[in-house]
Amino acid sequence: MSDQTYQVIARRWRPKQFSELVGQDHVVRTLGNAIEMNRIAHAYLFVGPRGTGKTTSARLFAKSLNWEEGPSLEVPPDSEIGNAIMEGRCLDVIEIDGASNNSVEQVRDLRDECQYAPAQCRYKIYVIDEVHMLSQQAFNALLKTLEEPPPHVKFVFATTESHKVLPTIVSRCQRFEFRSIATPLIVDKLKEICQAEKIEAEEEALEVVGRMAMGGMRDAQSILDQMISFCGKSIGQADVLEVYGLASRQKIESLAQLVAGADFDGIIGTTDEFSEHGIDFYRALVDLSEVFRELLLEALGSKDESALSPEQCVRVMDALRDGEDMVKMGLSEKTNFEVTLFRAVEAGRTRSIDQVIRRISGMIPGEVKKKRAEPLPSSRDEELGNSGSVSSVPPGEPEEVVLEEPLVEVENVPLPENSESDLQPEEKEEEAVKTDDENPDSQPAHAPEVRQIKDEELIKQRISELPSGIRGIMEEKFKGDFVSIEKIDETKLL
Repeated sequence: MSDQTYQVIARRWRPKQFSELVGQDHVVRTLGNAIEMNRIAHAYLFVGPRGTGKTTSARLFAKSLNWEEGPSLEVPPDSEIGNAIMEGRCLDVIEIDGASNNSVEQVRDLRDECQYAPAQCRYKIYVIDEVHMLSQQAFNALLKTLEEPPPHVKFVFATTESHKVLPTIVSRCQRFEFRSIATPLIVDKLKEICQAEKIEAEEEALEVVGRMAMGGMRDAQSILDQMISFCGKSIGQADVLEVYGLASRQKIESLAQLVAGADFDGIIGTTDEFSEHGIDFYRALVDLSEVFRELLLEALGSKDESALSPEQCVRVMDALRDGEDMVKMGLSEKTNFEVTLFRAVEAGRTRSIDQVIRRISGMIPGEVKKKRAEPLPSSRDEELGNSGSVSSVPPGEPEEVVLEEPLVEVENVPLPENSESDLQPEEKEEEAVKTDDENPDSQPAHAPEVRQIKDEELIKQRISELPSGIRGIMEEKFKGDFVSIEKIDETKLL
């Protein structure tokens, strides 16, 4: 096959029927029902990312409306009008590039031309690609024609930035949202292409290509075409990683572990390794965010306290996303990549309030936790006493015990040996009096010993020295035997 006749895979494998369109089943179903029910609108707006099939769908829709025996969703491959539309040779299907035909004069010419009937087809269809590139004056010139076009005219607009299209234009169209194509669907399509082209490709290599395409089938087919030129008939994962400067899945997962474990030395070493092998730092951040997304999904149903919590995973992903623009647009990709990872580490180390509360709750002794069931008296309860005041807390709900001071573990520190000996006798007496006043029921730790007299002759002598009145009262009232006695101060007794 010569260079003049060669077509790239993206063109050769462009869908020729709605059944070949991948990942846009909702669009196919809606347009098919509209054709079968003869409910064809005058204007359509196709919105979606690049390479998802917007322009292709516009051509297929024009083909379904204008082929010889139509309108119908499926068109035979031998239809001359259908083939002419798909090849861009049909005079009644006009494709316009909005970026190069955005002036108001060109739109006015289009408005004048659409008044004429089609030459060979049923409808005259205008397909305006990248319609958001039209100027505001051009949009305004198109409004009246777009609202009330001739019955033989249909408009199909395609754009990747719908927010730049005037609301007055959008309101006059039926809007179709083209979604990003899932990676498994892209991989399946690439396998089909490789089988038809007799190319041996590892499934891991096709998965890498699918992830690089980021939902665009055209991008995936272009990457595959380039890899065939590089590798020939056999494509491996290592080849794709080498050509596009990507890190392997294992390297990205290892880097995620370093970020989660706050291993700064490991992060710096991995960054140096990426720089030596020419790894795309921006793409590495995107892949790293995908790994943390998977960790987030695992953390949502996990009760492992040692792993990252869902809130920590979200903070890490936010830090990585904030650093993508800095890595992509900054002067030093390597430095910005390291700074982004360090910020992600700090974001991951921050504990949530719930985690801190649970950790503090685990440190509270069990005796304090039991007091949660006991209601604390309020100031009003103290004023009323026990007059039967009703608590403001509903029954069945225990009151929370608020610890005004943090719990601190105090180690037993031995006192110096001369702590008591340094005290003077007067200081000891004052300290004993203060202790008795504060707690009258408590006994002093070192009570003075009672001096007892056990000599019977001395006891009798002391009893005889007592005043007669006191001696009589003691003998008659207490009826006790005097076994010991101290010297009694008469003034205190009286």
